[in-house]
Amino acid sequence: MIVDKKDKYTLISSNEHSLKAFQSSFFEMAEAFKKVHVVLQISEEINIENKEFSLFLNIAEQKQEEGTSFVIINSVVNIDMFAESINIVPTLQEAEDILEMEAIERSLGF
Repeated sequence: MIVDKKDKYTLISSNEHSLKAFQSSFFEMAEAFKKVHVVLQISEEINIENKEFSLFLNIAEQKQEEGTSFVIINSVVNIDMFAESINIVPTLQEAEDILEMEAIERSLGF
């Protein structure tokens, strides 16, 4: 797992070869990212099924309750298969756009 702290968020990228290994690393460190916006970039080399993304749903909901954002970057997954409470986008630029939109929503009281 590669952690890169940006000005407005923390980018966490996978360097593991399996989703299970990446999830284990991420969940062990999840508490450290509690108060920051998180962009999770899952390598497209990791063989992943749509149902496995749902494991991140609890974290996405928890981050929303805490007033922070959580976005997953992966261009392979079908985003229409998921609830609106989890943000999955294909590019880093779109993830940054989501972070900006959520910041605006929070400032407006939504």
